[in-house]
This record gives sequence, structure tokens and C-alpha cells, in this order.
Amino acid sequence: MKKVMIIEDDEAILDALSIIFTRAGYETSGFINGNFLLEGEFDIPDLFVIDKLLLGVDGLDICKYLKGLPATQHLPIIILSATPYLQEQVKRAGADGYLEKPFSNNNLLQLAEDLLNGTNRPLH
Repeated sequence: MKKVMIIEDDEAILDALSIIFTRAGYETSGFINGNFLLEGEFDIPDLFVIDKLLLGVDGLDICKYLKGLPATQHLPIIILSATPYLQEQVKRAGADGYLEKPFSNNNLLQLAEDLLNGTNRPLH
């Protein structure tokens, strides 16, 4: 079973994302901030789903950090954001996927599946 780590500071959205992935057959872990990631104390998932706007550390900074670590640089990261027109910033942070809120459950799951299977086109 593939593991997805979700970092989203809105607990209702975090719960919804966890349900979406769990029902699709993924094992999930969810957190309301990503500060612990910067300390390196976490079980490495198969996929990260990170909200851009978090309390404390920005989601794009977390993405850059994870892409700089040998243990996680190869793992796919999806950035979610309610802020429009972030594709260039997301690309510079090294993310593999980006979805602007609101998005459909099917689009999220398809992007996750494509990234995990290596069939997604890079951000451009």
C-alpha cells in the first residue's frame, strides 16, 4: 500500500484529503504543519501532498528542503494552493505537481497516481 503524507493547516481540508486518499487505497498520515519535517524526524512516504500556505514554514520552503535531501529528493511532491498563478513558484521549488483549490477529487487522485507511476509530465 502506497503511503501519502498530507500537510494542510486547515483541519477540515486535512480530514477530507485523508478520506479521499484512504478510500482510494492509500495509507495516509496528516499534519497541520510541516515544521517536524525540517528536523528530519519522520517516516518517509511514497508521496507528499503539501499546502502552500501553512502556519510557520511555507509549503514551498518545505518542498525545496525535501527536494534537497538525498532520502526524499526523488519522491513526488504535490503542492496545493488557493492562491492563483503560482505555477512558476511551484516549479522553482521543485514540486512535481500543482493543483489550485478548488480541485476535483478525481484530478487529485489521477495526479497522485501518475506521479507515483512515473507517468506524469513535468510542470512547465
